[in-house]
Amino acid sequence: MPTALKVREDYRALTGPEKAAVLMLAVGEEHAAKLFAKMDTEEIKEISQTMSTLGTISSTLVERLCVEFAEQLTMTGQLVGTYDSTERLLLKVLDRDKVDAIMEDIRGPAGRTMWEKLANVNEQLLANYLKNEYPQTVAVVLSKIKPDHAGRVLAILPESFALEVVMRMLRMEAVQKDVLEDVERTLRTEFMSNLARTNRRDAHEMMAEIFNNLDRQTENKFLMALEERNRDAAERIKALMFTFEDLSKLDPSAIQTLLRAVDKEKLVLALKGASESLRDLFFSNMSERAAKIMKDEMAALGPVRLRDVDDAQTQMVQATKDLAAKGEIVIADGKEDDELVY
Repeated sequence: MPTALKVREDYRALTGPEKAAVLMLAVGEEHAAKLFAKMDTEEIKEISQTMSTLGTISSTLVERLCVEFAEQLTMTGQLVGTYDSTERLLLKVLDRDKVDAIMEDIRGPAGRTMWEKLANVNEQLLANYLKNEYPQTVAVVLSKIKPDHAGRVLAILPESFALEVVMRMLRMEAVQKDVLEDVERTLRTEFMSNLARTNRRDAHEMMAEIFNNLDRQTENKFLMALEERNRDAAERIKALMFTFEDLSKLDPSAIQTLLRAVDKEKLVLALKGASESLRDLFFSNMSERAAKIMKDEMAALGPVRLRDVDDAQTQMVQATKDLAAKGEIVIADGKEDDELVY
């Protein structure tokens, strides 16, 4: 009489390799093949040998193993991925050159190809790099990017150099593949990698920008706590922050530009909570009639919530930064170079 088939049901008796073998069989051939592709030869040998001698595993045991596996995955807790953690992980399996190339792709401007990446690079940065290259190289680069972008770069380059580039572009025939690859390689190793490094924001600048967007009470709370823990860091952040009161550094032309850009209701609210000197600065850059109307509106408001004033002032600060980024106004930092000559 044939012996009855023995079914394994004792979970505690399973070894680590046996658990792995059961899971590999449970996920099916297609998924198992993908997992095997991630393993080294010794791991494949051990698991496949174990699989061949497993015997029959009860469905209850398979289910318990899958549940345990899922639970172990969720027990890892919250995961935080950063550039630095990614780089450290890659360095464990790849050499430094390959990791640098990968991280440059990750950190650099968006785009699959080098030319797509260049389309996302500020024209001033690109022009500053290209002005030190050979005119023929610049001609190749400008011929590969979008005409509007190329035009902006060309306008920034020194005039005589730019003219030489134009002449090369006019005489340029089809660029040979090896020349194009050489230019692309140079851009990748010299320009994009340097750009990726310079794009790493200073932590204090980042925190100053974050603090700028906090309400006044929360901002003061954090700064006071930080001063107790790290006075130097707190001072650096405060020096980098651009606050509502810093609008006093704007010249009359910038104030008038800002007045045209901001919502009048927000302006009334913001000035309601401003210092007397800052109010006077804004009033002095309005017509006498407009200033009187503004003062009357402020008086008519009566008591206002501090939160609403903070919100209005934050919006004015952001509007100032936006105008500065567009080049419509200049935010002076008090240095000699920023003084205006009339």
